Amino acid sequence: MAEKSFKYIILGGGVSAGYAAKEFANQGVKPGELAVISKEAVAPYERPALSKGYLFPEGAARLPGFHCCVGSGGEKLLPESYKQKGIELILSTEIVKADLAAKTLVSAAGDVFKYETLIIATGSTVLRLTDFGVKGADSTNILYLREIDDADKVVEAIKAKKGGKAVVVGGGYIGLELSSALRINDFDVTMVFPEPWCMPRLFTADIAAFYETYYTNKGVKIIKGTVASGFTAHPNGEVNEVQLKDGRSLEADIVIVGVGAKPLTSLFKGQVEEDKGGIKTDAFFKTSVPDVYAVGDVATFPLKMYGDMRRVEHVDHSRKSAEQAVKAIKAAEGGGTVEEYDYLPFFYSRSFDLSWQFYGDNVGDSVLFGDSNPSNPKPRFGAYWIQDGKVVGAFMEGGCGDENKALAKVAKARPVAESLDELAKQGISFAAKI
Repeated sequence: MAEKSFKYIILGGGVSAGYAAKEFANQGVKPGELAVISKEAVAPYERPALSKGYLFPEGAARLPGFHCCVGSGGEKLLPESYKQKGIELILSTEIVKADLAAKTLVSAAGDVFKYETLIIATGSTVLRLTDFGVKGADSTNILYLREIDDADKVVEAIKAKKGGKAVVVGGGYIGLELSSALRINDFDVTMVFPEPWCMPRLFTADIAAFYETYYTNKGVKIIKGTVASGFTAHPNGEVNEVQLKDGRSLEADIVIVGVGAKPLTSLFKGQVEEDKGGIKTDAFFKTSVPDVYAVGDVATFPLKMYGDMRRVEHVDHSRKSAEQAVKAIKAAEGGGTVEEYDYLPFFYSRSFDLSWQFYGDNVGDSVLFGDSNPSNPKPRFGAYWIQDGKVVGAFMEGGCGDENKALAKVAKARPVAESLDELAKQGISFAAKI
């Protein structure tokens, strides 16, 4: 069994891994000092493409077009780019054991990797219906979306079942984006979720009503307040029906499940302090174990502007936390430090002809402004969240670049709002004045 030693190891192959590698290169890492170890067969890439451009019927996104770090307008790191920068890219390698005290990682093949500093960038994995013992959930063509292999299976199923019936289980990010992608591919789409409205962790009932009506107008059927309780399959094992808890059943050629994710932290259980489901870090993404950092989905970090600890699952944080950790590592080596991570929560999505952005915190009272008529060809509306008399969150559908920048500015500044009525009247102009 091979044994290799590195000064730095980035464990993971997603967005955080790619951006951490880029920052090490920017900081002047020496050849042979850094390795990126990923269980995936491809170099780190921008995962958001998988639920958007990758599924387009025409002009679909494909690698190498969306390797990190093109998502933020940076350099595209192709597999050969890592070699040119002196970084060892170790792909198709699953780490099955981590000994943080001994600073050692062991792969499924028995290879040993030693490090001086480790960055945990293992990300999340999807929750599967088989985890909950749902009958028939192991049928063929019940699909999930997290990695490029998953996306390839979705693409194959779309081609094989063209014009068929698709059931999307879940009403969050994946549910909305995949329902759109399947409809664009001429599928008969039904979306099923248990909550009273879609994207309940972020959307208010008013915001959700717009998207649900828009989707309905596009031909997506929406069933709320129930869950998939079982599946039946053809003799060849392919799913053909979804049973709902409320007694209804739906024909299905494809089922796509998006019911959440969980951070991949099991390798480190009992070795590092955890909090809120993730690995607890400080504002530099240092964990409780010396020389071990955690970034992206797995990190529970101090959200400075709100004074609490949070774990954030979003590509923007994955990029920025990775860069922060590497900057902190390199600064510490030189006896210096960097500023504490001061993150403004940011979420966005694109589907059909829609595009929204959200900044800040969705707590307190909310008020809608603008044109939220889903029948209009170019709807443009937004919302503010107000807590203790201050604007703490801002959302906009159909905003231009300057308007989205204004949203970020207002969410960061948290200005005093005199009244909800006045905010509704001023709309985006309130943010633009900050």
